[in-house]
Amino acid sequence: MFDLPIAFLVTRTPTQRLTQALFDDTFAGIHQLAWFDWAMMIPYFGILIILSVYGIHRFETIRTYFKHRAKALGEPAKRFEHLPPVTIQLPLYNERYVVERLIEEVVKIEYPKELLQIQVLDDSTDETAPFAEALVERYKNMGYPIEYHHRDNRHGYKAGALQAGLETATGEFVAVFDADFCPPAEFLHKTIHFFTDPGIGVVQTRWSYMNRDYSFLTEVEAMLLDGHFILEHGARSRAGYFFNFNGTAGILRTSMIADAGGWQHDTLTEDSDLSYRAQLKGWRFAYLPGLDCPSELPVEMHGFQVQQARWAKGLTQVAKKLLPAIWKADIPGRVKAEAILHLTPNISYPLMIVVSALMLPVMIVRFYMGVWQMVFLDLPLIAASFWSISAFYVVAHRELYPKDLKRSIMLLPMLIAVGVGLTIVNTRAVLEALFGVQTAFARTPKYALGDRKVNLEAKKYRRRSGWLPYAEILVGCYFVTMMVFAISTLNFFALPFLALFVGGYWWAGFSTLYSEYQSKLQWMRQRRLELARQVQ
Repeated sequence: MFDLPIAFLVTRTPTQRLTQALFDDTFAGIHQLAWFDWAMMIPYFGILIILSVYGIHRFETIRTYFKHRAKALGEPAKRFEHLPPVTIQLPLYNERYVVERLIEEVVKIEYPKELLQIQVLDDSTDETAPFAEALVERYKNMGYPIEYHHRDNRHGYKAGALQAGLETATGEFVAVFDADFCPPAEFLHKTIHFFTDPGIGVVQTRWSYMNRDYSFLTEVEAMLLDGHFILEHGARSRAGYFFNFNGTAGILRTSMIADAGGWQHDTLTEDSDLSYRAQLKGWRFAYLPGLDCPSELPVEMHGFQVQQARWAKGLTQVAKKLLPAIWKADIPGRVKAEAILHLTPNISYPLMIVVSALMLPVMIVRFYMGVWQMVFLDLPLIAASFWSISAFYVVAHRELYPKDLKRSIMLLPMLIAVGVGLTIVNTRAVLEALFGVQTAFARTPKYALGDRKVNLEAKKYRRRSGWLPYAEILVGCYFVTMMVFAISTLNFFALPFLALFVGGYWWAGFSTLYSEYQSKLQWMRQRRLELARQVQ
């Protein structure tokens, strides 16, 4: 007569018996781990669980987006009988290549001239200043309501320039455009009437990209930003959660800025800081995905890294500054949770560095557990952490380009690789924010590009990368070592995953060094030509 456990095992299906065997083998292997093994495994899986929380949040964002899809804003409920005065602010800092295009497009905006004020807020320290001043004078003589403001210092950086501009602003509302944007002529007529609702403090529009097809890098950058503007903004705005003004391509109520405490410069993302302070005061934001403002994407990996590091550091600074107030605020718990997850995702970068460092010793420790056991434990975490990235950006791309699904899937490996390439620079940015290290506002190089190729080596404003590309190449070599170990232990399941890390780190490191090498060669050629002219 069988006892109950044996009878239960006998009556199971082959699939059930296989699952039980894998489960038993896995935990038998775990029981045999030494203290060093546990010291590797606990932080490794602990971090993966934290990363999984942000991955699950991506799935939740997709669900929220489709659940509230019908709530997307179309036309305003009412319209102004008499249009209000509007100030357009154009903050600049050493933007020689794009300032002319910016002003040309802004003066085309359709709005009564007597109700419009255009402020060029220039903090430039190079030839941009006299060039921009001459442009403003030319358009002013043509009858446009444009004025030039130049500061002798960069106190407060962009936030300081915007706040200084408000001192002489005549508009009840302020539209802001960064130097690389080209607002459509109908921008104000499409946005201003939403402010007939006195509770609306900001109307944000969607970014689009003039040089999206310039290279694989710009295509990937566009996909990353589309995920933010399509799914994140779409889900948060329609569900009634907090979301942020993006610092450009939007219009703000002047009284809201004052009520929230004005532009403050203790973070590098003054836009997110003001957004959360205003919404905590009860102001509501509106998002118009149907109105897009063309902009220029960085075309060099290091330029993209500089931009992303500034955003990562700034958002972490905002989290450190405002999360206590958000936690104490009298707002729904779901809104609090969304705000926390919105402001803290960049903590994943230093966590990924720790996971990367632990990956090889964990692979060695877990070799004795067997491949199937690794799949049994890892697959749910991988699905939550990394598959969510693929789903998130493919869905966003499909919403914008429903007939181009194959292209988004083809770009996924490069998208993940580019994300990997941001790990080191964004880790430094996040740690600086957490430990209160102050750094200057680092501008993103802009060159007035469309889809055409240009000789970037002849352009100025290129930042030197220092030690960063060498660290990226070194970490890539570390992952090559892991690939070799995986092959030697027949762990072929891990190879595609590891290859993405190698490709990401090496793409970031080698492409940056190549760009700087080409720039150096161009400088040497120009120097030789100058010396030759002097000899003649």
